[in-house]
Amino acid sequence: MKDLRENYSKGELLETMIDKNPIVQFQQWFNEAVQEKIPEPNAFILSTAMVDFKPSARVMLLKGVENNSFVFFTNYESRKGKELTWNPYAAMVFLWLPMQRQIRIEGRVEKTSSEESEDYFQSRPRESQLGAWCSVQSSVLESRAELDNKYITLEKKYEGKEIPKPPYWGGFKVLPSAIEFWQGRTSRLHDRLRYTHQGNDNWLIERLSP
Repeated sequence: MKDLRENYSKGELLETMIDKNPIVQFQQWFNEAVQEKIPEPNAFILSTAMVDFKPSARVMLLKGVENNSFVFFTNYESRKGKELTWNPYAAMVFLWLPMQRQIRIEGRVEKTSSEESEDYFQSRPRESQLGAWCSVQSSVLESRAELDNKYITLEKKYEGKEIPKPPYWGGFKVLPSAIEFWQGRTSRLHDRLRYTHQGNDNWLIERLSP
């Protein structure tokens, strides 16, 4: 492992190249990742912490950038749901290796409205809707068969019917206080530009040492 090395040389990130608003800059980079056909460009690592302050992390899928916030959906009774309810702060990391780019986001977290959660739930594939009812997320299972049998039971229950949103399922939105854009450069002298929220629509832009 110690001999694995990659020389980054696909681009640069200068202050003259970026938008003054990091949300706009994120959307620009995200659109470029889509154009480059990066697999699941909306995948990100979400880090949270509970009362013991020990961090936990997992891969999630971003479902929207709305009103200057980053939106995703989950089971509120899962580990991450409980952690975000107790400690409403989180960190997000997007990594697009083929473009040698990374974005780090830190901020306060709020639940989306019940209407937003309902609208998104009803837009999901039927199989995913059943899965939301089927899985008591993060709980211990006796076997895979337990999960499969529950799915079959629910499939029969809702056959020919609209599947309602579970009361414990919905969205979170991260309201960023800081967003960092990272572009790989040669000799490990990477470009790092950090936006720090100063209130209203004002952001302080600083260059960080690699």
